[in-house]
Amino acid sequence: MAEAHREIAKRRGFIGKYVFSADHKVIGLQYTFLALFAVLVAMVLSWLMRMHLAWPDVPIPLLGTLSPSGAAGGLMTPEYYLSLLTLHGTLMVFFVLTIAPQAGFGNFLLPLQLGAREMALPRLNRLSFWITFGALSVLLSTFFVGDGPPTAGWTAYAPLSALGSIAGPGEGLGQDLWLIAIGLFCLATVLGSVNFITTTLSLRARGMTLMRLPLPCWAWFLTAVMSLLSFAVLLAACILLMMDRVAGTSFFLPAGLVVSGTLLHRSGGSPLLWQHLFWFFGHPEVYITILPAMGIVSHIISCFSRKPVFGYRAMVYSLMAIGFLSFMVWGHHMFISGMNPYTGFAFAVLTMAIAVPSAVKTFNWLGTMWGGRLRLTTSMLFAIGFVSVFVTGGLSGLFLAQPPLDAYLHATYFVVAHFHIIMGVAVIFAILAGTYFWFPKMFGRMLNETLGKIHFWFTFIGVYAIFMPMHFLGLEGNPRRYAALTDNFLKPLIPLHQFITVAALVVGAAQFIFVFNFFWSLFKGPRASENPWEATSLEWTVPSPPPPGNFTGAPPRVYHGAYEYSVPGAEKDFIMQNSPEEISAG
Repeated sequence: MAEAHREIAKRRGFIGKYVFSADHKVIGLQYTFLALFAVLVAMVLSWLMRMHLAWPDVPIPLLGTLSPSGAAGGLMTPEYYLSLLTLHGTLMVFFVLTIAPQAGFGNFLLPLQLGAREMALPRLNRLSFWITFGALSVLLSTFFVGDGPPTAGWTAYAPLSALGSIAGPGEGLGQDLWLIAIGLFCLATVLGSVNFITTTLSLRARGMTLMRLPLPCWAWFLTAVMSLLSFAVLLAACILLMMDRVAGTSFFLPAGLVVSGTLLHRSGGSPLLWQHLFWFFGHPEVYITILPAMGIVSHIISCFSRKPVFGYRAMVYSLMAIGFLSFMVWGHHMFISGMNPYTGFAFAVLTMAIAVPSAVKTFNWLGTMWGGRLRLTTSMLFAIGFVSVFVTGGLSGLFLAQPPLDAYLHATYFVVAHFHIIMGVAVIFAILAGTYFWFPKMFGRMLNETLGKIHFWFTFIGVYAIFMPMHFLGLEGNPRRYAALTDNFLKPLIPLHQFITVAALVVGAAQFIFVFNFFWSLFKGPRASENPWEATSLEWTVPSPPPPGNFTGAPPRVYHGAYEYSVPGAEKDFIMQNSPEEISAG
């Protein structure tokens, strides 16, 4: 079978092998490079927003040339600021945080860690990627349409998003294209989820029981189940919203709505229905991004602590609990929508409950490191950094889980800080940890560790310098989404915004250390051995990079769990999953 895979790969040209390939490894890399492109675009957009907030009267070089209508002379209009905010959020949430840890690492590594030669549905896998690529292309095309990119935010709240061009700049064709892009993304994610679920359940190697799975495999599998359930709801919501915009329906538009002095002849809709549908997707989406990150970090911490994962079964069951509870807490995003206080209380209790399995995972990470022989590689540093920012972001979430406190903090920078730390920064740290860890397997070369550690310290210190002050902005009542701080009570906060902006520029610049390291090592890095980290899972039993078909000869057979480190009496301080070496009971 492996020889057949290699023979087919030889017969394909460059296009068939690297562009329209059905090889899970190529598709995983395609997703990875797509996410890398998206994060760089999103980072530039965040720079533009931060510079405008800090120095609103200073023209931004070249911006006027790029957008003469939205930023004439380099000065942003409020609408253009909102359009950048919308695209920054959409790119990060959908095309970076959702794609990189699940579709990028998952596609490349899931079959390798399961002992399979390919994903169960390789052509569907290829289709999923190209639909995602089309979705990103449609989204970025909004920069070039007449009324500009959408301004309704990445949450696209109705009724603003449902009205059409009458609602203002960006709400015409730009918002239509946004809905098409998100609809395509939902379709691609649902198709990909079917593939992940089928592969995990049907293509495990002989001996690979569920309780021998590496934790990333559990995370990718559970994330696929969550994605299948939640993205289907968002897809339906996008279709309904598009019908309100172009077909005259009133799913989200209430009666008596007056826009620009014109009475709209719609009735029967509810803007809150969109919020319910969106956040029924939106809160599971937080864990769709964070669960793969948890699996990746658990795997790396065990490897570089040279200890088995502390409480493997507890880690698996806590992943399940997080996935289950994530569908029950969407209402905490709507505490100020006028919901019944008893309903708010129920959502608050469930929100506090989901902190329990998250705390279990945190203590298990600490337990895994405790007493271990730590190897502080760049990958391990980013994994430890993930634990730090995850705990920090989780603590601020305890405030937002209380309806009385959320009523004050909801529309402020406190939420911006919490959301970015717990979902953005934490997941990015896990992505970077995974990149430094699996780069040798993906490309057959080693990243530069010195550059990696410089990159880590700039990033770790910098993200705290950016987002910790935002909590204080929120406590001072600084509203989010404001394009300029013109109110008297906000003007004293401008120096803090300027500090945050400088920190953001420095952290952003530090990411180019990683970009340089990535592409330089891709061609000039030292050759990687088969198992440079002395890890135990099956991907480290094949050459770097893996050949077509993954495993030469007979499929592997699994004899052990994925975390047999520091085993008494073993020949080395680790035992590979496919090693028939017996573990001493003593």
